[in-house]
Amino acid sequence: MKNEYKIIADTSVDEVLGEYETSLMGISQAEAIERRKLYGLNELKRNTKKPWWVQLFQAFVTPFTIVLTCLAIISFFLDYQLASPSDKDLTGTMIIVVMVVASGVMTLIQSVKSSNAVEKLRSLVKSTTNIIRENFQEKTDSTDVVPGDVIKLSAGDMVPADLRIVQARDLLISQAALTGESYPVEKRAETMMNCNDVDSVTDCDTLAFMGSNVVSGTALGVVITTGTNTELGSISEKLKDKKVVKTDFDTGISQTSWLLIRFMLVMAPIVIVITGLTKGNWLDAVMFGLSTAVGLTPEMLPVIVTTNLVKGAVSMAKKDTIVKDINSIQNFGSMDILCTDKTGTLTQDDISLKHYYDVAGNDEETVLKYAYLNSFYQTGLDNLLDKAIVKTAKEKIAVENLNYTKVDELPFDFTRRRMSTVVQDEDGVKRLVTKGAMEEIISVSDKILVEGHVQKLSNSYQTLLKQLVENLNQKGLRVLGLAIREFTDDNGKKLTTKDETEMVFVGCLVFLDPPKASAAEAISALHKRGTRVKILTGDNEQVTRTVCQSIGFNPNGIVAGDDFAEMELEEKMKCVESNDVFVKITPDQKAEIVRMLHDCGHVVGFLGDGINDALAMQNADVGISVDTAVDIAKESSSIVLLKKDLRILEQGVVIGRQTFGNIMKYIKITCSSNFGNVFSVLIASAFLPFLPMQPIQLLLLNLIYDLSCLSISWDRMDNSYLFEPKRWDSKSTGKFMFYFGPTSSIFDVVTYLMMFWMICPQIVGLFYSSAFGVDKLLFIQLFNAGWFVESLWTQTFVLHALRTEKVPFVQSRASWILTGVTTFAVFIGSIIPYTSFGKGLGLVALPLNYWPLLIVIMGLYLGLVTVIKHLYVRRFGDLL
Repeated sequence: MKNEYKIIADTSVDEVLGEYETSLMGISQAEAIERRKLYGLNELKRNTKKPWWVQLFQAFVTPFTIVLTCLAIISFFLDYQLASPSDKDLTGTMIIVVMVVASGVMTLIQSVKSSNAVEKLRSLVKSTTNIIRENFQEKTDSTDVVPGDVIKLSAGDMVPADLRIVQARDLLISQAALTGESYPVEKRAETMMNCNDVDSVTDCDTLAFMGSNVVSGTALGVVITTGTNTELGSISEKLKDKKVVKTDFDTGISQTSWLLIRFMLVMAPIVIVITGLTKGNWLDAVMFGLSTAVGLTPEMLPVIVTTNLVKGAVSMAKKDTIVKDINSIQNFGSMDILCTDKTGTLTQDDISLKHYYDVAGNDEETVLKYAYLNSFYQTGLDNLLDKAIVKTAKEKIAVENLNYTKVDELPFDFTRRRMSTVVQDEDGVKRLVTKGAMEEIISVSDKILVEGHVQKLSNSYQTLLKQLVENLNQKGLRVLGLAIREFTDDNGKKLTTKDETEMVFVGCLVFLDPPKASAAEAISALHKRGTRVKILTGDNEQVTRTVCQSIGFNPNGIVAGDDFAEMELEEKMKCVESNDVFVKITPDQKAEIVRMLHDCGHVVGFLGDGINDALAMQNADVGISVDTAVDIAKESSSIVLLKKDLRILEQGVVIGRQTFGNIMKYIKITCSSNFGNVFSVLIASAFLPFLPMQPIQLLLLNLIYDLSCLSISWDRMDNSYLFEPKRWDSKSTGKFMFYFGPTSSIFDVVTYLMMFWMICPQIVGLFYSSAFGVDKLLFIQLFNAGWFVESLWTQTFVLHALRTEKVPFVQSRASWILTGVTTFAVFIGSIIPYTSFGKGLGLVALPLNYWPLLIVIMGLYLGLVTVIKHLYVRRFGDLL
């Protein structure tokens, strides 16, 4: 394939068009349909949606189900296969099988629902491309592209497939996604090299590749390959099995998992040895130790994490926010600095041309005419300024009478900060019309048009223009300069940047983009949420300062791009921390500021919609774009806003923190609760003459608790929790376990003592150590039932105590879903000892006097947890 690419790269444009049976007018719609049937959709294989059999395998093959299956096999052999005919009983085996199926089905259902939800959200954000078919240009979904299609490219576009460039004008393309090279490369229609001599096909100057993006210029390209057959598709296939870089969220999950694994590796062998030595039955000891190990692991962690993230993504979608990468929700909630452009975020993004001044500050139709010719004929960058000029010109002058034709153009780029077109009038006179930043236009002009006469651009005129611009900027108006000169191309030369010299300055274009009434409210809301807003704009200081004043934003400092560029590294690091507004900065400087803020320990978000924002978005912890953004901006983002409004961001930040908080509830509370249970098991194994709970009972307890924990996804967070950015700290999970785990063990031991010395002797009639007449099996079953119920109560109700820093049930109440599900779980667990199902598990009915004692134990437990909780918060700052 690479050899074919090199051949195509060296082949002439006409031969390429002939090879693909197309022309510059494109193929027909009917032909496109036929080719799509042949080549398929233009898309890469996604690894995000797992095949059904993989989801089925992962749902049923977990540590929990593996141990249950082992127990089922052992139960089958001991209770049925090896038992005498009169003792054969499959009840225990069937119970275990039911538990395996219940656990697996719940996991599978949630996995499928989550996967479908993510795919549905991603489908809401589509990449589009400009296709020419039957000499008609249309914007369509990039997946519809087929080989032979003619694609129109301009600045900000993503290259939708692998292309052979057939027309180009100052085309610069960034191939960083394929090559890792940060600098864009020039592409052209006629090669300047022998592609057989290059090492990589990406070096061929007539080829553009899927996944790259247009930095500047315009071009037409013929699609040569699509989908997985592209160079990017080939790279994706090679990389699909390689590990991806972990996010902060992934790292937190991994660190927490390894923390629990270390506990398991220590605890499980200790339980097995102590139980085997004290009870003498090593098979029971091993099974009990394995059940204990599973009990220490939050088996539902993947399901609950995914459920929370997907629920958060769906909630954000209802708030006009589409989440492309659900793991970015955590970074969204952790974001403590939001960098944003000014235009369209703090302003209404409704730019209008208010004036077209000459040097004296009067509206002049000549200025508007040339501005119209520049904007109407430019094709490099679709922007609101040009649309405003064209709209105003159509209203103010008879543009249909302007008999001009386009000759050439130089697209806008962020280095020159200007763009030019060459037009020819009916007399054959060609004029170069250049529009751009005032200082850039003045720098390439040596003359000025004054009352229809060309004069030298003297210092006095430059001073006059500077004062005019300053006065306009102070009113929040944006000003561009406009210059012209006659253009000669006797030798057929093409327009270059060298031609933008010795021009005649003709006037100023004055634009208004009113501040949003909601901007002040949004910035204030983000500030209250602990998210500091920084403005990074290419506009000048005066305009930016005026906009900030109009919305009540008082920045801690304003720094110009030129001054920032001259700073040393250490000075830059201090600068980005202490200043809130950066003006007249380049796209590279935006990315540099974002990187430095990240290196300072911040979680940085970047909101942008233009090609000049893409690099900064890629460097941010969470890139945020809007649905109307250029393709490269949407592709670089992990979150897409359907409305460009900071208030939507504030809502998204709240949902992100809500999602993160609910995940941390499950992880911290479950880990501490399970750790407490294991600690209690160690005590019981050392001092009790029998197992405090049978392996199957321990696993059933864990299953009921974990299923009830699914309701945490629908819980609410206290408002106080939502006012600060949250970051994952795996060390805090260990602290949480050591503080609250042993607390539950205190009351487990109290339950041991109550059951062993009070309840069980009362029902059996004798103490366990009595020499004769004691029904030890009934004693053990009653003890097991007592601790089973008490453990379920403490595990479940402590969710309500530890879900909030406040007093549970009084100052902070859980959602009705969490309350209802946990209450139902406690009810089910409490009646199991009274059922035939419980009897099959080795549990028996508890006496009535057990329940008042249990309620007292629960009250004391919740009271002690509340006291320790306040001590914990006082020492470590927060609970979750």
